[in-house]
Amino acid sequence: MSTTPDLSPTEWVKSSYSGNGGGNCVEWAPAHVTSGVIPVRDSKDPHGPTLTFAPTAWTSFITAVRRNEFGAI
Repeated sequence: MSTTPDLSPTEWVKSSYSGNGGGNCVEWAPAHVTSGVIPVRDSKDPHGPTLTFAPTAWTSFITAVRRNEFGAI
């Protein structure tokens, strides 16, 4: 049994850091939070692979990004 949700009807939200030109960014599907996963994909490859994270893991990642724990790009 797969725990991956059906993402075909999903509305994706692009990172607010992507700007109008697109750039290097990710999209996530907030509607799936209630199913216990956070789907994330590369906005430049919408038909490519999707990663899914547990909400606690995603929250930890976002917190680390906001604290600049990964350093500047």
